[in-house]
Amino acid sequence: MGHIGIARAAQRALQLDTVLFAPVGIQPLKPHGSSAGYQDRVAMTKLAIEGEPNFVLSLADAPNPNGTPNYTIDTLVELKQQFPAARLFTLMGADSLLSLPHWHRAAEVPFLAPLIVASRPGERLEDLAATLPAGVTIQADGPPSPGELEYPIRVLTLRSGAGDSTPLYLLPWLAIEISASEVRHHVRATLDRSCEGPELVPEAVCAYISAHDLYR
Repeated sequence: MGHIGIARAAQRALQLDTVLFAPVGIQPLKPHGSSAGYQDRVAMTKLAIEGEPNFVLSLADAPNPNGTPNYTIDTLVELKQQFPAARLFTLMGADSLLSLPHWHRAAEVPFLAPLIVASRPGERLEDLAATLPAGVTIQADGPPSPGELEYPIRVLTLRSGAGDSTPLYLLPWLAIEISASEVRHHVRATLDRSCEGPELVPEAVCAYISAHDLYR
C-alpha cells in the first residue's frame, strides 16, 4: 500500500498521465534475490494496481535472458526507445535515493528521467548532497509549487560535471510508514487466517500470497 500511496501522490502532484509498475527480475543490490519469483511478483503487482486509474503493469524490468542483473539505466534507455514522445520520470522513496550512489551508472539516471522522490518517516530530504552520485551537485530550490496543490512539491536543480541540468522533484510531506520487512512479517503472521490487521497489502494480493504459499 505504501508503493501505491506514493504513486498516487506523484501522479496527482505532477499530473502524470501514466505510472508504470515494473517488478524487477534481478535486483543488483539484493544479491540473494527476492523470496518470491518474478512471475508471482508480476501477478501480485497486477492485482495490487487493479482499478487504479492509469496505473499500468510494465515488463520493462523482466529477467534478462543471459541472467545478468537488471540495471535502471538500461531499463530507462529501453523505455525511451519504446515511448520516444513521452517525458519519463523515475519515482522512488527517500530510502532508494540514499542507495542511488551505488547504482550502475548512477550519475546518468537523473538526467535520463528526472527523479521524483517521496519522503518516508525519519528520513531527511533537506541534506541531499551526500545522497547523490559523484559529479552531481544540487542548486537552490526552483519556483515553489502552487499552494492549492494536494501534494506540494519542492523543485531542486541537479547539475552534472558536464554542465547539464535536470529538475529533482520532492514530495517532502508524504509519510507512508510501511516497510517491506513489516509487510513480510504481517503476511507470515496472517497466512493461515484472513488478511486481518493493518492494511499493508491489498486484499487480493494477500489472498494470492496465501493461495501460492509465498513468504513462509
